Amino acid sequence: MDKENWSFTPSDLFTIPNILTYLRFILIAPFMYFFLNDKLVIAAICIGISGLTDCFDGMLARKLGQVTSLGKILDPIADKLTLFAVVICMAIKIPKIIPLLIMLLLKDALMILGGMDLVKKGITPPAAKWYGKLGTVVFYFSVGIIIFLKAVFGYENPILDFTLILVTALTMFFALFQYAKLYFSLVKEHSQKE
Repeated sequence: MDKENWSFTPSDLFTIPNILTYLRFILIAPFMYFFLNDKLVIAAICIGISGLTDCFDGMLARKLGQVTSLGKILDPIADKLTLFAVVICMAIKIPKIIPLLIMLLLKDALMILGGMDLVKKGITPPAAKWYGKLGTVVFYFSVGIIIFLKAVFGYENPILDFTLILVTALTMFFALFQYAKLYFSLVKEHSQKE
């Protein structure tokens, strides 16, 4: 692997996109605290801000010419940690959807393993694609709707919760399928070069 692809300088630490990514890391703990203590409006605000920063960090990185190796590493880690935090909270509060949440975790575990295997093979993992971002947007939307309805209207509907999580799972598995095709394409292309 070309080491320059993964090198970064101290100035990379303080780019606007990377600062937005740090904010996503910081918001995980308060989100979990407020969600688990039934302060759902504040929890919804935390996850909403997290979702917005996730939407804008990549766009700003490209627009401002601040795409960094550090950002490429931190962005998916922030995504996964946020996802795991939400999954844990929802499993505690809405146990009926645990099977779907397990599927979401398996999907992300497979993506992490695939990325690690690419790095091991000396292949630079690809940047996030539209289908990956779509999965993230649907995830934040579904969680936001569930929390909002419960927090503002005191409305809980297991069928609606299940449907939203199912749509999220299908969207994320579509992304996993697309990333799997990309993974095998990169591995094949790399093996042909050797």
